[in-house]
Amino acid sequence: MGQSTSAAGNSILNQRRTKSFSLKFPIQSLESEVSQPDYTSYLPDECLALVFQFLNSGNRKRCALVCRRWMIVEGQNRYRLSLHARSDLITSVPSLFSRFDSVTKLSLKCDRRSVSIGDEALVKISLRCPNLKRLKLRACRELTDVGMAAFAENCKGLRIFSCGSCDFGAKGVKAVLDHCSNLEELSIKRLRGFTDVAPELVGPGVAASSLKSICLKELYNGQCFGPVIVGAKNLRSLKLFRCSGDWDVLLQQMAVKDHGIVEIHLERMQVSDVALTALSNCSSLEILHLVKTPECTNFGLAAIAEKCKRLRKLHIDGWKANLIGDEGLVAVAKFCSQLQELVLIGVNPTTLSLGMLAVKCQNLERLALCGCDTFGDPELSCIAAKCPALRKLCIKNCPISDVGIENLANGCPGLTKVKIKKCKGVMGGCADWLRSVRPTLSVNADTVEPEHQEEEEASNDAVGGLQENRIEFPHLNSQIMAPSIASSSRSRSGYFKSGVGLFSGMSLVACTSRQRRASR
Repeated sequence: MGQSTSAAGNSILNQRRTKSFSLKFPIQSLESEVSQPDYTSYLPDECLALVFQFLNSGNRKRCALVCRRWMIVEGQNRYRLSLHARSDLITSVPSLFSRFDSVTKLSLKCDRRSVSIGDEALVKISLRCPNLKRLKLRACRELTDVGMAAFAENCKGLRIFSCGSCDFGAKGVKAVLDHCSNLEELSIKRLRGFTDVAPELVGPGVAASSLKSICLKELYNGQCFGPVIVGAKNLRSLKLFRCSGDWDVLLQQMAVKDHGIVEIHLERMQVSDVALTALSNCSSLEILHLVKTPECTNFGLAAIAEKCKRLRKLHIDGWKANLIGDEGLVAVAKFCSQLQELVLIGVNPTTLSLGMLAVKCQNLERLALCGCDTFGDPELSCIAAKCPALRKLCIKNCPISDVGIENLANGCPGLTKVKIKKCKGVMGGCADWLRSVRPTLSVNADTVEPEHQEEEEASNDAVGGLQENRIEFPHLNSQIMAPSIASSSRSRSGYFKSGVGLFSGMSLVACTSRQRRASR
């Protein structure tokens, strides 16, 4: 009885809701909707494709589901495609590239746990994309030199080639250089097939005249690309990251045949002042990055500054080795008057070099200092007083205080953005004060409140007292305690949790010892 009454009540309620909804929102008939004209049908395909170009990838996919015409127009005018390069992609290649038949930029990426595409799939893709201009391969471990050679023969108009974490070797890269006469950018990262290759096997090929940018990263035998670097007649950018071996001789050979290189990036490379002195012959050099190159000193930097007077951007990571300092920076200030961007990491400049940089380099707009132990309030005040063109300033982990920030507020009239990170002497209220004094200035400050700083010091003193009293703890507890000591002042809760875990481990040891005594 109860169920039948409830059903009747629900039906009456649904009728009332439907009636009220129809009164508020009258539903048009299907015939009236169909009779409305589709104004987009009068729009030419070219104009429709132009509209699609202003949409992001997700909206373009949704538009392709509207009708068959939109799907065809969207597919024929999509020039950039990124695919998951798993082994099952080979079955979708014909239908996929029949729809996207105008692709010029292709990215094939595979994750580490999946089996990537092989040579057969890559060859099929190359046959359906004869106008391909850019190819990016990531973790395609099933590709071999044979597949790369076949691809290079079918896509001779390639301009940009980038590969990383693949297993093919020098012959595959050589095939691209030998067949793609328009190749401009070459980027090779973490390839595993170069261990047993002689350097003379890889040459610039037909790309010697067109190659403008070379990037090598984490290669065991990267010197096998020496003939490519030396033989590139119009090389403009050279980037070397963490490649093993001595590179002084190779850079000397490249500098002798300088054809107007503009950018050089050396990161964790075995290079010395010998290479820097040779690179000083590249008079058109504008961008230089020296990142964690412990054999480079003030002498090499001064040699580059003296001859490369067009230098605009200079990034130095001294790795706190104190081999590059005031002497090299003074040479930069003396000869490189067009300097616009300066980044110093692990370098210790003083007011001597910073003052000369501020006076001589009147176009200096961007300055960043990180981990500079000698950059304090006097140095910051010097920058504030002598750098009128400075627009962006970044200071991280430097011994500045509120006094330097106050001097900064009164200087640098063109300053638009300031970033302050991990500077313990700068308190939280100082950043708010700087925003109030300079309303147009964008301030990004990671500051420390005085209370938290005192609590951090007290906690460190407590931990130090325990260590001085030689209280020994189990090995597991020491592992729990280690991260809390190295944390910042904002990790007070982590320290509390680690302390609880520490004493819980002590109670556990005590309980187990009691149980052993009771069993005895």
